[in-house]
Amino acid sequence: MHDTPPRAPCSVDALWPQLLAVVHTASTGTGASAAGTASHAVLHTEPNSTPNSTPNSTPNSAPICAPVGAPVSAPISALQRHSTLGWQLAGEADSGCDEPARDLFELFKPLLDGARPGPGGGARPWVLAQLGQSLDGCIATRSGESAFVSGPECLQHLHRLRALSDVVIVGAGTVAADNPRLTTRLVPGPNPVRVLLDPALGLAEHVHRAHVFTDSSVPTLWLCDSRWAARAQSLVGTERVLAVPGLRRDDGTPALAAACTALAERGFKRLFVEGGGVTVSRFLSQRLLDRLHLGVAPVLIGDGRRGLHFAGAPRLADCARPRCRVYPMGVDRLWDLDLRDGGTAGH
Repeated sequence: MHDTPPRAPCSVDALWPQLLAVVHTASTGTGASAAGTASHAVLHTEPNSTPNSTPNSTPNSAPICAPVGAPVSAPISALQRHSTLGWQLAGEADSGCDEPARDLFELFKPLLDGARPGPGGGARPWVLAQLGQSLDGCIATRSGESAFVSGPECLQHLHRLRALSDVVIVGAGTVAADNPRLTTRLVPGPNPVRVLLDPALGLAEHVHRAHVFTDSSVPTLWLCDSRWAARAQSLVGTERVLAVPGLRRDDGTPALAAACTALAERGFKRLFVEGGGVTVSRFLSQRLLDRLHLGVAPVLIGDGRRGLHFAGAPRLADCARPRCRVYPMGVDRLWDLDLRDGGTAGH
């Protein structure tokens, strides 16, 4: 008779629901667990239902705010919140986590700890961006083909980021080129509110065919400059438009700090910037990112579409060298870059 090897008390499958519960408990203002006790968190989910083809299918005219969905309880026993260190592995989980579970916790711990006080003392949103690129820095071929530069493990990570975030932000170019759904199909967890960064309504002609407009199972906010508010509301309804004064600057670029403030005023605390390369680069250059997850796949694309692109410092000594860790994602490698406290581009 052979002895069964002891099972690690904390695996990825066991830890993932607890990470979800911690994040969405914090979003709803309910309690946290203490070491050695199993509490229950409230997490909000949205079903991945069949898309509805009507762009104005939101059931009522109430503005879209955080949180959304129906509450589902989940136990928290592997995590505890320390007054100064933030969330930590607790009890048996601290000593018994297998390596993939420990990596999962360390990678998402900054997101668990979440929003921090802003310059005025109030809470500011916590902003994370992600890009999947080739070894030579491309996110697509020159023809625009991008499915898929990253391997399956990085794609699963992308869906986990969505599930842990209040909103997922994409630029108009990404919607027009890729027609993404921006849901959590590959992992258990709630769908975030989809936010379309489109100051001057470049997506107006896509309203009746883009998934983010026609799929009514997940809320979508069309983020535009207030000068285009009336037209946006006529196309998709008032409740699906977030109009921000001064969002489109005189040079045509978005004032992203104003966008973040407007989302924070709706109660969204964790903002995930998914793409594309132009949008992520703008958040980076405007010094609004707390974290950047950069997935690098072992493929060479050549003269493809670049990922990060911004005006850098003329001297190498002045270029950013952010604190970082590297995590294996199958054959890909994920760079977790800490951009807080001066870790931004050109500083």
